Amino acid sequence: MSVPEDEERLLPLVQRWPRASNFVLSGCAATVAELATFPLDLTKTRLQMQGEAALARLGDSARGPDPYRGMVRTALGIVQEEGFLKLWQGVTPAIYRHVVYSGGRMVTYEHLREVVFHKNEDKHYPLWKSVIGGMLAGVIGQFLANPTDLVKVQMQMEGKRKLEGKPLRFRGVHHAFAKILAEGGIRGLWAGWVPNVQRAALVNMGDLTTYDTVKHYLVLNTTLEDNIMTHSLSSFCSGLVASILGTPADVIKSRIMNQPRDKQGRGLLYKSSTDCLVQAVQGEGFMSLYKGFLPSWLRMTPWSLVFWLTYEKIREMSGVRPF
Repeated sequence: MSVPEDEERLLPLVQRWPRASNFVLSGCAATVAELATFPLDLTKTRLQMQGEAALARLGDSARGPDPYRGMVRTALGIVQEEGFLKLWQGVTPAIYRHVVYSGGRMVTYEHLREVVFHKNEDKHYPLWKSVIGGMLAGVIGQFLANPTDLVKVQMQMEGKRKLEGKPLRFRGVHHAFAKILAEGGIRGLWAGWVPNVQRAALVNMGDLTTYDTVKHYLVLNTTLEDNIMTHSLSSFCSGLVASILGTPADVIKSRIMNQPRDKQGRGLLYKSSTDCLVQAVQGEGFMSLYKGFLPSWLRMTPWSLVFWLTYEKIREMSGVRPF
């Protein structure tokens, strides 16, 4: 039954434009979470680039020193050699990325859950539907956000390039976008999108699926209510599962995005995500796929906690029913 036009104008914005409102609300929550945990993301990216075996093909001069070892020493090295605020280097494109990515994935997941797949009559959402919905939401959200993620990864490595005596590639976020666009065209902004969406599918299968499943299991099968305790337990579980599933794809994604490229925008180290995977395992061992796992997990868990608590609270304050 349609709502009369006059009555519709009196409805709150979140009811008149629910999907747009969810996009904005999730983007706000993601911004808070990103600012709080970004230093761990920077540390993770630096660790993932260390000991990259494929760089040997470009000669010793391209390899550069690897002064950091381990999460704590990497973070301390950045502070001592580059400055404390450099722990947030690349945070601007990261926020851009999460506004698009989180907004896209949350709107997609809720649309699939409420409109396409539907919950059972007892309000239970089957796990297989949640898995498919989470993976599709991650793929769509990340594909839309790939240009911002590309800029974020490359700007996170600028501090290391300066220490190695290499010229800086970018003067800022907008210069980075312009330079990548000029050198590789529109296609260049989506460099590395395949491993990126692969990672996003795995991470969201861990994050969205786990959070949604654990939260509703606790609400329906225990004495816990839909409150901050339930949200905290669910977000802790989702952060752990997302890190385990997503770290290998994150390593591959970061390396492909950061590799040097020729004038046509083609990578000089890796032909594809599969080629990068094979080279990493053969040259550095299987556990190289879990480089940066500790800061990734330590970041993902508080990120999930801050995001979900903020998101649920913003929804409550805006008059939107809980996720």
